[in-house]
Amino acid sequence: MTITDEINWSPFDFIIMGSLLIFFSIGINFVSNRAKNLKNRVLYIGILVIIFMLIWAELAVGLFGTPFAGS
Repeated sequence: MTITDEINWSPFDFIIMGSLLIFFSIGINFVSNRAKNLKNRVLYIGILVIIFMLIWAELAVGLFGTPFAGS
């Protein structure tokens, strides 16, 4: 990357993160359109945020050590 050599992202990494962000935003849009109650809307969006953060952490540092994160 241009600022430091410690970040080593390939084009595939950018594609994966971009698709993760797109699916996350589609999920939030879907929940905000479908959930009528504010309490349920906040709950479902909170669950989506937690899932997004867990997937992001797994892809970034291998939090759980699954093959999903690579070697």
